[in-house]
Amino acid sequence: MADGYNGVFGAFPYALTHSTSWLFRLYVVVSALVALFLTLVVAMGLVVLIANTADFGGGQLTLSRSFYAVVGLLLVAPILAPTLFVARRHRREETREHEHYDFALGLAGFVFLTSLYVGAVITVPPDLQTPVTGPLAPLVELLYGLPQVAGLVPPLSAALFIFGLHRRLR
Repeated sequence: MADGYNGVFGAFPYALTHSTSWLFRLYVVVSALVALFLTLVVAMGLVVLIANTADFGGGQLTLSRSFYAVVGLLLVAPILAPTLFVARRHRREETREHEHYDFALGLAGFVFLTSLYVGAVITVPPDLQTPVTGPLAPLVELLYGLPQVAGLVPPLSAALFIFGLHRRLR
């Protein structure tokens, strides 16, 4: 089948050219750049982790290396999901009336990207927190005051939102 859809990498140009939603098209470009950036950061971090633990044997260190890769996958997968969902839907259905679905998943994707930032703010260690000024200062102070484990809640909630929205609108 020569439709331009060649798995994960082909899904990005396919979704970009087949969608009529400008918000979703913007999300495709932004999400590709963010996913590439996060993949590079996780890969470089994994190389540093392996280099720092090369003198040690297996066991728990091997498990921590694998866990690091899994966490990277769990960060990138929800970023890619809206693009993959939309590309799959456009490929399977002949009709071009997908703008509502595309717009909703593009918006949900941006919500996920925002949730990653919010989760990162929550997990900033107290000694690295900087004084905040401006209109968002109360919100940032509230986020700084939350326990660090609460940083998992926004991205997890947003990822479930993407999947739930896909299930509801398909």
